Amino acid sequence: MKKPTPTAEQLAPYLSITGLLLIWEASVRIFQVPDFILPAPSQVLSAGYHIRSLLLYHTGVTLGEALGGLLLAIAIAFLIAMLLHNLDWLYGMIYPLLILSQTIPLVILAILLPLWLGWGIAPKIVIVVLVCFFPIVINLLNGLDDVDPDQLSLFHSMGASPLATFFMVKIPAALPSFFTGIRISATYSLMAAVISEWVGAQRGLGYFMTIKQKAFAIDEVLAAVLVICLISYLLVKCTDGLEYWLVPWNRENLPEEEWN
Repeated sequence: MKKPTPTAEQLAPYLSITGLLLIWEASVRIFQVPDFILPAPSQVLSAGYHIRSLLLYHTGVTLGEALGGLLLAIAIAFLIAMLLHNLDWLYGMIYPLLILSQTIPLVILAILLPLWLGWGIAPKIVIVVLVCFFPIVINLLNGLDDVDPDQLSLFHSMGASPLATFFMVKIPAALPSFFTGIRISATYSLMAAVISEWVGAQRGLGYFMTIKQKAFAIDEVLAAVLVICLISYLLVKCTDGLEYWLVPWNRENLPEEEWN
């Protein structure tokens, strides 16, 4: 099967990123910006290549924290959303607490949680969970509330039980919203893991960037940022792929040619 030719719309993001990098490279060279303030993209790539082994090590640590926290957040968010959707009294009790949990600055959590949970991986996982579960809960609740009432009436008229209606109508209809929340949380997971490493860590990209920033090795700091951006992008694309294969009735809203 012949692969479809990329369209201008599909190429636009890559062209814009390339153009931005070229402007950055030219501006640094034309205005002779010092390396310790803003290195050129070519220097960032060169620095990343020279420290690739060190970057790979710290990336593995941060990625493990992010994925562990993200998976736990998905499970917790799914359970909370199911309970809040079916128990109105619990919704009124818990929903304000969910909102309140998102008002706490991450830096404060990064300082306090190691004091409470120790200096291992536990506080980092907790920070990732706290950041990631909220978008999933909100999107899944919205998806459950937006189910087509005609479908619900049809199943009710056919004598389907509330439990059967919930799993055969509401859950499938809410899955696209559920994956939207996961997609958002996937991008947050790396950020949360990095922030959690700024305090009380001896490995990970957050720790690596803190050390390199103090040494004014800005090119290596930006190389780590580049790795974070690439991994975040890959996590989003992996989520798109999972949604494409697990939610086939929503495929018209996804770039099908990427998964065929």
